[in-house]
Amino acid sequence: MNEDERYMREALKEAEKAMAKDEVPVGAVIECGGIIIARAHNLTEQLTDVTAHAEMQAYTSASHHLGGKYLNECTLYVTLEPCNMCAGAAYWTQTGRIVYGARDPKRGFMLTGSHILHPRTKVSSGILEKECSAILKTYFEGKRKNRS
Repeated sequence: MNEDERYMREALKEAEKAMAKDEVPVGAVIECGGIIIARAHNLTEQLTDVTAHAEMQAYTSASHHLGGKYLNECTLYVTLEPCNMCAGAAYWTQTGRIVYGARDPKRGFMLTGSHILHPRTKVSSGILEKECSAILKTYFEGKRKNRS
């Protein structure tokens, strides 16, 4: 297993925590210098806060850990392609690299292009894409079934 897959598996663990709380199962970890410095998952329902995405929670936690607002030496691993809000926050934190699993064809930042990111931010996608997509599919199928 390569390094990206190892950290994405940790993000998937966070997504599972979100699903257990009936949150959209998106998880994130931030790695810096080979160490996970932040773990987070969606908390929008629990906090009644539409901005409480996994990435936003992870940025805050990582900044507290480092004692500074810039994450230029860090990599964000997130199970779903960040939305424009989270990509914009990556710009302000100057996140060094973003690695995501599943694409978000409806709300992902790539719909508007990677220019929303800091110019030095590197992006990798499709890491454990099947696993990242599967947890979302399972969650939303359950939601549709419960509505019927």
